[in-house]
Amino acid sequence: MTETGLQPEALPETVAPAPTARDLFAKFDPLIAERDKLMSSGVRDPFGIVMEEVRSPTTAVIRGQETILLGTYNYMGMTFDPDVIAAGKRALEQFGSGTNGSRMLNGTFRDHVDAEDALREFYGAAHAMVFSTGYQANLGVISTIAGRGEYVILDADSHASIYDGCKMGDAEIVRFRHNSVEDLDKRLGRLPKEPGKLVVLEGVYSMLGDIAPLREMVAVARKHGCMVLVDEAHSMGFFGEHGRGVYEELGLALGDDVDFVIGTFSKSVGTVGGFCISNHPKFEALRLSCRPYIFTASLPPSVVATAATSVRKLMHAHEKRARLWDNARRLHGGLKALGFRLGTDAPDSAIVAVILEDQEQAVAMWQGLLEAGLYVNVARPPATPTGTFLLRCSICAEHSAEQIDRVVAMFAAAGQQVGAIAAT
Repeated sequence: MTETGLQPEALPETVAPAPTARDLFAKFDPLIAERDKLMSSGVRDPFGIVMEEVRSPTTAVIRGQETILLGTYNYMGMTFDPDVIAAGKRALEQFGSGTNGSRMLNGTFRDHVDAEDALREFYGAAHAMVFSTGYQANLGVISTIAGRGEYVILDADSHASIYDGCKMGDAEIVRFRHNSVEDLDKRLGRLPKEPGKLVVLEGVYSMLGDIAPLREMVAVARKHGCMVLVDEAHSMGFFGEHGRGVYEELGLALGDDVDFVIGTFSKSVGTVGGFCISNHPKFEALRLSCRPYIFTASLPPSVVATAATSVRKLMHAHEKRARLWDNARRLHGGLKALGFRLGTDAPDSAIVAVILEDQEQAVAMWQGLLEAGLYVNVARPPATPTGTFLLRCSICAEHSAEQIDRVVAMFAAAGQQVGAIAAT
């Protein structure tokens, strides 16, 4: 008996140990081991760079050393534009630091509307819709407009956001060989004619810097009764007469040839955010049905204010565009003359990719460049095509000719050190 007068419950002779939870991180063990092996060789972490100070669109302080930035996608150098910064300051002081809500609820401020107005002006479009990131723009638009029983046809080398938009939606997914007009035509020809179809393309592909044969691909898509979406994230601002992208450069028109254009504020515009523009008469229905738009907090007013100002300035940035292309030709030509294997035969875009033999060589060369005062991107599968390891250079309109020449000299020294090019 106990003090309460009740019999205690009988205890089991043995207590079974609680089952051990299955480690959901076990699938990452090979990746962790690969990274540990790389770090144990004495190289720095290429994916853990911290910029302690950013001094201009083309220079920063990394680990105490002034460094040329050649891997930031700041194509038009708008991050330090005085008018852009002033617009952000005014909005910050007038509307505060954030919206605390989605666009559908309390998250639409004056500057969100102004940013969409600026995009309509820039593209000469009937509709514009701003998302919190470029990733969400692809995720939301693709997953919403192509539904069950319909098809999305995409380039095999499409960006992760495009693939994730396909995964989020219910449409059937068909891939075609990278930049192959013939394979696109063949695969579309095998599909049933009745269902709706969306062909998703990119103006510039971000790993190798190559451009899509959009004119031919759009013609094939229209022949098969498809709608067309083009992601112009890496071409907005400096391709085409008005800087609208590769589709404009190739003489295609919004509405007649291209139904939707996806873009981002984090490249040429110089801030963060994404958007979709269109002339489709029912486009505004996306605001009532697109989950990544409805259920995401809207951008801070200071961000969209900077975006609107930057977009309007890009409409007239002819001199900047010319400087960017001069820099691209200068860097591509210099690296090609040294004997590097590049992602494109000609300077097709503001991306110059230097292809290396393997991950060890790529990382070793990346470290040599960083120690010399140059930051570029290391890229590897799955971000790159299978078996491709490269150093990716993103050129800025604000790079000086002297900086580009210094970059070429740094590549020469680092490339010779790791055996990527022959010693001179």
